[in-house]
Amino acid sequence: MYIQKVSLTGYRNLKDITLFLKNGVNIFYGENAQGKTNFLESLYLCSSGRSLRTKNDSQLIEFELKESHIQVLIKKQDSTDKIDIHLKKETKKGIAVNGIALKKLGELFGTCHAVIFSPEDLNLVKNGPVERRRFMDMEICQMNVVYYYDLQKYYKILKQRNHLLKEIQKKPILKDTLFVWDKQLVDTGKRIIDTRSDFLNQLNKIASEKQNKLTGGKDALEIIYKPNSTTKQLEQKLTKNYQRDILLGTTQSGPHKDDILFLINGKDVKQYGSQGQQRTTALSAKLAEIDLIQQQTTQKPILLLDDVFSELDRNRQNFLMENIGHLQTILTCTGIEDVIKEYVKQAYLFYVEKGEIKRIK
Repeated sequence: MYIQKVSLTGYRNLKDITLFLKNGVNIFYGENAQGKTNFLESLYLCSSGRSLRTKNDSQLIEFELKESHIQVLIKKQDSTDKIDIHLKKETKKGIAVNGIALKKLGELFGTCHAVIFSPEDLNLVKNGPVERRRFMDMEICQMNVVYYYDLQKYYKILKQRNHLLKEIQKKPILKDTLFVWDKQLVDTGKRIIDTRSDFLNQLNKIASEKQNKLTGGKDALEIIYKPNSTTKQLEQKLTKNYQRDILLGTTQSGPHKDDILFLINGKDVKQYGSQGQQRTTALSAKLAEIDLIQQQTTQKPILLLDDVFSELDRNRQNFLMENIGHLQTILTCTGIEDVIKEYVKQAYLFYVEKGEIKRIK
């Protein structure tokens, strides 16, 4: 699949535009803070229904306006899909696919598969577990809509349980009703744990191969799922620790506490790896994500690269470009780095300045 056409009105600082993109490499260059990342964000929004940088949709609308509109045409082997996203400051966003309004966000998943890679993703290894859980969840949701609904249900139950824990502090007799939420949390949590485990097992196999090629066999990568509770332990932990949960007013056991461990040659790369090893690990994981989406969906994802070349050395730059040549790639940069120059002849080139995007070639 690839994005054929993009139309934006009233989106952040970007001027109203309609662009046709190449089923290949598309380069958006210009100085910082001109709107390049905003453009990539709008494309990712059409894939996930959510912004990468804010939970408040009103921030995506140009400051002086009340609404914004995004429209993309997605070309597939035998069809074309049109995604429309309507953002309003006063109400929830509206999303339609081929003119049919979606009732739930989960209905969007699968229409446009996209993988985004930014300098922040290079910190996937050394950032906190929240970022790694987000990485897991966003990628699984694109391939498994059932997981998305399980995740939504789980956090809704978790919110209700945490509310009850705080109420029990005031009215201890309410603790007899805690089992109602515990059962629901366990049932949904087990499905999430199983799905995450399966995803990371598959990701580990592909990422380890990427790492081996990138480092010439010097670094062996292993990605390990670190669940806060296994499926067998979850119910036991909730029962055993309920008094502590009441004391703290929050649930301390469950998938919302999960993490991922990255090992290089058997050692935790977060603690013992060099910055270069940490970045190589993140790069291998993201490239593995691309392959996994292709395997699971039989569709080639669209790759969004947000100024990552300035953060990678020449060897990693070359490895990245060698692994993405078969995808539609939309990348941003401040200048045309040497590694990109060989692609400029066949790429579409766009210049971004003060929110204006102009096709150069």
